[in-house]
Amino acid sequence: MDYIKNMRKYIGNETLFTIGCGIIIEENEQILLQHRTDEDNWCIPGGIMEIGETFEEAAKRETLEETGLTVTGLELFGIYSGEKCFVQYPNGDKAFSVQIIFLSKQFTGELKQKDIESREHRFFRKTELPTNLNPRQKSFIIDWEEDNRHPIIK
Repeated sequence: MDYIKNMRKYIGNETLFTIGCGIIIEENEQILLQHRTDEDNWCIPGGIMEIGETFEEAAKRETLEETGLTVTGLELFGIYSGEKCFVQYPNGDKAFSVQIIFLSKQFTGELKQKDIESREHRFFRKTELPTNLNPRQKSFIIDWEEDNRHPIIK
């Protein structure tokens, strides 16, 4: 996050290019989603890559920070880009974030429920997904629901 804070000193609220890395954690044909405190919607665990990290390192770090889970056995689920990757946050900051999404069915640790970013974490069946999915993540959550992996650029 230091990189983003430093860049904001130079560009203010203008569009910042970032790379987001997240993990679809699946157990018993259910997906783990987190209910975000900042946008009051549901998304997968993940976040912005720091300078020097690999995609997998960023996804694992963010997932551990947000969920308390250590995830292994990552497989590429898809790479997402395009207009849906633009965001403007409530403070006016703008970003465009390419999304590198992994899938894993292997994890250890105790799932934490609340932290500064999350109200709760819950596993959902494909037929029970919440309606208020994060708009920037909805496409790959729906791709998971429809068994539609995109390990190539989408």
